[in-house]
Amino acid sequence: MLRSQLKIGEILLREGVITEDQLQKAIQAQKSEGGKIGVVLVRLKLVEEKDIAVALGKQLGIPYASLARGLLQPQPDQGLEQLVPEDFSRRHLLLPLSKNFNSLTVAFADPLDLIVMDNLRRMTGCEINPIISTPTDILSVLDSFYGKKDLLGEAIESSYDKITAEQAPTESEEREREEGSLSLDRIVQEAGDVPVVKLVDLIIKQAIEDRASDIHVEPFENRISIRYRIDGILYEISPPSPHLLLPLVSRIKILSRLDIAEKRLPQDGGFVVRLKDRIIDMRVSIIPTVYGEKVVIRILDRQGTPLDLMQLGVEPKDVEKFRTVIKSPYGLVFLTGPTGSGKTTTLYAALNEIKSPDKNIITIEDPVEYHLDGVNQVQARPSIGLTFANGLRAFLRQDPDVVMVGEVRDLETARICVQASLTGHLVLSTLHTNDAVGAIGRLIDIGVEPYLLVHSLRLVVAQRLLRRLCIHCRTPYEPSPQLVLQLNLEEGSVIYKSKGCEKCNHSGYRGRVAICEVLLVTDDVRAAINQRVPLHEVEVMARKRGMNTLFESGMKKVKEGITSIEETMRMTLETD
Repeated sequence: MLRSQLKIGEILLREGVITEDQLQKAIQAQKSEGGKIGVVLVRLKLVEEKDIAVALGKQLGIPYASLARGLLQPQPDQGLEQLVPEDFSRRHLLLPLSKNFNSLTVAFADPLDLIVMDNLRRMTGCEINPIISTPTDILSVLDSFYGKKDLLGEAIESSYDKITAEQAPTESEEREREEGSLSLDRIVQEAGDVPVVKLVDLIIKQAIEDRASDIHVEPFENRISIRYRIDGILYEISPPSPHLLLPLVSRIKILSRLDIAEKRLPQDGGFVVRLKDRIIDMRVSIIPTVYGEKVVIRILDRQGTPLDLMQLGVEPKDVEKFRTVIKSPYGLVFLTGPTGSGKTTTLYAALNEIKSPDKNIITIEDPVEYHLDGVNQVQARPSIGLTFANGLRAFLRQDPDVVMVGEVRDLETARICVQASLTGHLVLSTLHTNDAVGAIGRLIDIGVEPYLLVHSLRLVVAQRLLRRLCIHCRTPYEPSPQLVLQLNLEEGSVIYKSKGCEKCNHSGYRGRVAICEVLLVTDDVRAAINQRVPLHEVEVMARKRGMNTLFESGMKKVKEGITSIEETMRMTLETD
């Protein structure tokens, strides 16, 4: 019998593992991002998983068992894997360890979940003897205990199973498929079939586990292509049978609340996935192609992306410049770079740092990618007239201190941003330019007068995301004398290159890190803008003031062993 009815936060507070301020910080994060309080505390790095397990065990009067001490070893030949189904163990993060007569010893990540414990007692017909362990340790043992299965691979293989005579489509059904006029009733029925539902679920689950940012489902003449974008690179996985294209797309449409009958026009929608304690947004885009509809699902993992400038990999000196400007009462700040370079995430990190009860912060975005507690976020809807420009005009009547605009796309939006910054507001936005000084040229080209720009623009940050070398398999080597000379390395330098292992799916890289080019608009830069000095001269001026180019920032990561020369050159060659 468990001895405590306290909540986990109260237990950790009573045991002195966390402070009251830390608990309140975690509660606020939990309200905005979801998840159990223990998971939130670990994510915020306020505690470690072991701290929670030890404190809980002490309060509840149950032992703590760790993998390192060899205490999480299920007894063999007791039929434990049949007694407790794998999906139940994984869903509730528990591990059966031994059975002695009518007593079943089980390791729990959350022994406070009495409903799960009662369900387990009813399922097994045993009295439950609980012990506590960490989620990481339990998951590690579950793979070896039940055997790690390629469920997605099995589902894809089964999609090619020979269709029986009863399942074979009739001649009229084949004609309907070719003409794209399959009846709605049949589409809904096929999209709801168990194999199709399972396949879509597994495709999404595998993408999340592989840290993919996007899922591409693409139709071709005689096949389907499914690709995951991982760390900025597309990887193809084994595709299902071509006859499943329509049911797959229809299933995704149903989840996204889109019109399954509309196949001629692009559609946008979305849905939410809950995986363990994570809430993950799925943004869906569908376009018609000559062979059927193509689907791209953008995966927005609120909890998987750190909203902290230092954790993003930005250099400390650049973080300080950024912080100084975003804490100013007014001015214009731009993040620049191509699509997928992390601009919006950096802006969210900035807002997360400056938000406070004494500031009114409003954003207009398309779409709203992350939800920030204490920030008023508006979804742009151009189809009904809610454009960036119209939203901005309305914002200025809402007494804002800080305004964030998803992107400056036209002169009207640019002018309102400039005017807002000149009238005492801090305005943050993004532009698509290759480097920091290019933002100045772009704004002038679309019609912003230089004399207005010099009084409003405070900071421009150009950003890229480089793939991190996998720490498990990166290989040190000494570059050739020619490379040392070409890249201005020190003689005898040792740098790293990618190799590939199971941890990184043999890509050699795992995760990404930001590199930045930070242009602080000083008095001499303002004078140069006003005099329309060529942009390359502005860059020379800024570099004398300490600005590193994207290539130089990338090379610093190379010397630190974080990324490779090849990756740095791939991402910065166009700007250097």
